[in-house]
Amino acid sequence: MVAPRSSMASATASHPPLNSRKLLRRAILNRAFALAYACAILALFYHHVKTLLRPATAANAIAALFLLLADVVLAFMWSTTQSFRLYPTRNEEFPENLEKVVGGTGGFPALDVFICTADPYKEPPMGVVNTALSVMAYEYPVEKLSVYVSDDGGSELTLFAFMEATRFAGHWLPFCRERNLVERSPEAYFASSHRDGTEIDKIKMMYESMKMRVEHVVERGKVGEEYIIGDRERRALNMWTDEFTRQNHPAVIEVLLDNNRDRDITGNVMPNLIYLSREKSQNAPHYFKAGALNALLRVSAIMTNAPIILTLDCDMCSNDPKTPHRALCYLADPLIDQSQLGYVQFPQRYQGINKGDIYCGDFKRLFQINPIGMKNGPSYVGTGCFFRRRSLFGPPSAIVQSEIPELSPEHSPNGLIRSERMLALAQNVAGCKYEHNTNWGHKVGFRYGSLVEDYYTGYKLQCEGWRSAFCHPERAAFLGDAPICLIDVLNQTKRWAIGLLEVGFCKFSPVTYGIQSMGLLMGLSYAHYAFWSMWSIPITIYAFLPQIALINGLSIFPKVSEPWFLLYIFLFLGAYAQDLADFVLAGHNSTLRRWWNDQRMYLIRGMTCYVFGTIEYTLKSLGIAAHGFNLTSKVLDDEQSKKYEQGVFEFGAVSPMFMVLGAAAIINLVSLVQGLIMTVVRRSVGGDAEGLVLQILLAGFGVVNGWPIYEAMFIRSDKGRMPTKVTLVSAFVASLLYTAVSLA
Repeated sequence: MVAPRSSMASATASHPPLNSRKLLRRAILNRAFALAYACAILALFYHHVKTLLRPATAANAIAALFLLLADVVLAFMWSTTQSFRLYPTRNEEFPENLEKVVGGTGGFPALDVFICTADPYKEPPMGVVNTALSVMAYEYPVEKLSVYVSDDGGSELTLFAFMEATRFAGHWLPFCRERNLVERSPEAYFASSHRDGTEIDKIKMMYESMKMRVEHVVERGKVGEEYIIGDRERRALNMWTDEFTRQNHPAVIEVLLDNNRDRDITGNVMPNLIYLSREKSQNAPHYFKAGALNALLRVSAIMTNAPIILTLDCDMCSNDPKTPHRALCYLADPLIDQSQLGYVQFPQRYQGINKGDIYCGDFKRLFQINPIGMKNGPSYVGTGCFFRRRSLFGPPSAIVQSEIPELSPEHSPNGLIRSERMLALAQNVAGCKYEHNTNWGHKVGFRYGSLVEDYYTGYKLQCEGWRSAFCHPERAAFLGDAPICLIDVLNQTKRWAIGLLEVGFCKFSPVTYGIQSMGLLMGLSYAHYAFWSMWSIPITIYAFLPQIALINGLSIFPKVSEPWFLLYIFLFLGAYAQDLADFVLAGHNSTLRRWWNDQRMYLIRGMTCYVFGTIEYTLKSLGIAAHGFNLTSKVLDDEQSKKYEQGVFEFGAVSPMFMVLGAAAIINLVSLVQGLIMTVVRRSVGGDAEGLVLQILLAGFGVVNGWPIYEAMFIRSDKGRMPTKVTLVSAFVASLLYTAVSLA
């Protein structure tokens, strides 16, 4: 992040501090360990070269080549990981000082909130409504707060839900304000509150009534005539009964709440609430979420043009009404170079994760551990990010001029947001062909060119010279819903892997353009993510090669009595010990059990979504296959939820990814049994089995990690067990690999 100029705390004689930044003591230990570990890696490479120059057999030479490939990739990924460990810092904010520094709430900048949704069946409208209500209830000057909802699914169901929400908001916002609530998502509040009272019962009944109507409409798939809504709302909904049944549909912009006109039940102003469904056409690319965000960026520029923008996923509800105050501790700090600070990122944190976090839904390393070590500030992770609008319009040194003056970040909107002129202009910039032959998505706005628009946008902004700040308060600023089905988790990560490879192998690759633009450490930080799927190479090799060699009685690692044996032990235990230390020091439910499940999911992802993501990216690059954007479902299945809460893996889907997992589990189990039998036999006849110890340990490690797979294949009988077809194919693949190696 952009550090204060004076000291660790941003304070002057006239202003109290708004934030502080401290280098963690573990930095020195990390640097010392990195030096020792680097020496060990060099020694390992020396051992590989020595083995290749004098192989015992041709099989040993082939195995040594594969192990060298695996260890080269591991060394590269380890080097990128060190970029997060050399300068770990802890930031702290002092929001209680904010009003003193900016001159009261009147000095707060205007704030536009962007919420994106795309499918009312995978992203239920009530979840989106709760997210919107939670930020509409922020402790922020209401006249400076505007919430924009992008409905890329163009669904009358979502629009109806928000029409209902506008009525409920008139009661909910004063209810939150009068009781000074911390949880301002109605669903979260009523789920956690057990207090009784007439007012609470009344507001809860209103919420449940609204929820019932919305869910009934979603279940029916359309809005019936029995629902009493105004003529304007009915006309808006009728758009879907004619225009929206065609392949091409126009943009729809509905000002649901206007702070110049609408009041809550206590007579106080309500924040702006604007619904947008941008124009779609089969003849124009729409660029998924990045395109939706850019449409919001333009429409909001026409209507309110707030200098600060908050982007949120549709399931990321606010968990702290004072979150904007924390963001302003950086964005309004007079001691931070505001011409370079582009955004403030909060970590993604999730509710509903089971005790052991079996699917690594927290993504603790991605969202909490790594960001504190990025020297110029964290990457953008798609939600919970407060942008300076100016940062999306070119580098700090030179603004990229907009096609029309109304889109400039320096423009001051003049007029009512419901005015005919303003709505017509907003309709124009929400058109599907507006971006044609412009800088949008390339030099301006959220960037196109990757499925992971968040990573790519943050990366390009930092390459341009913008910096960022990481804000990680004890109480989560936002809480979302993590996938609770393994196949959803893997498909989501596969989509990320494809998008990251698109950046890694483009002309702006972090290992070339990134290092040149941002320096070595930041370039390596972004390279770590861009080449995430490269983990598949060493994980897959170490999951199959040593085990197949063990089954065939071939020793490919040093003997216990050789010094090289200790080198392998140090490299393995050293890497795992440091990973455990990082995890535990991160706090927030960082238990040993969660760490174990975290490393298991790394191995599972390495053999599944990273492999298939790499294959899909390669095929797409060759023009053989194309991929699209698939939403991760936010709908919870009761049976899946029950198994997830019990910590039971869900393998019920027929997927080639599960076939690979099954094959690896079978080979590790067979090799462990074979290795132990071989050791006993050799020892009984006075033979030497020292050369097989590392392979037996590795197979045992695989078996312990693969226990949920064995349960799903051979023990369980519920719907979440591994399908018989998948088990049989896994066994066939395992036997095929063994036969092929044996014949070779």
